[in-house]
Amino acid sequence: MYASAERLILVRHAMPELEPAVPAHQWQLGGAGRAAARALGPLVAGPGYYVASDEPKAVQTVRELTGRPDVATDPGFREVRRPYVWSANEDYRALARAYVEGVCHDGWEPLAQVVSRFDAAVDRHAALAAAQDRPLVVGTHGLAPTVWLASRLALAPSPAEFWAALQFPDVIDVDLAAGTATRRRRGVHHGQ
Repeated sequence: MYASAERLILVRHAMPELEPAVPAHQWQLGGAGRAAARALGPLVAGPGYYVASDEPKAVQTVRELTGRPDVATDPGFREVRRPYVWSANEDYRALARAYVEGVCHDGWEPLAQVVSRFDAAVDRHAALAAAQDRPLVVGTHGLAPTVWLASRLALAPSPAEFWAALQFPDVIDVDLAAGTATRRRRGVHHGQ
């Protein structure tokens, strides 16, 4: 299981441009998000096996931090599927916090399904990364990796607090054997 789990790096996407009329899974990075992603470059420097969710904001984050125009994508690393309704930030945050603690809201992707697809994607790409003797670097989101991590290790103080503390962008070193998920970067938190 997890051919290169001790060399797994999760990159949470940079802050996209929020467009109320556009579903979140279609949001793109603006200039500030692209600059923030480029600033991650030194934190994730060196050879790696890079793959991203197929959502634009995740792919664009990995492109910016690597300087590479072509990035492999995998839908297994997508954000949790949920109905898109533009709402006040606090409304969304309350729903999201409950979700990562185990409450599956109507229309939201079942937690077990998130864990299964994320697991399968990690397995697929960890094997390829290990064959190249490179760390697996995954461009992803906030909810899906938090749900997956919570299924594999104890997130302290809680999955909800772990999710709420994630930055836009953020870098998390994951060592499944040691049971740790450690942030490389601290900064200003900017919303959902």
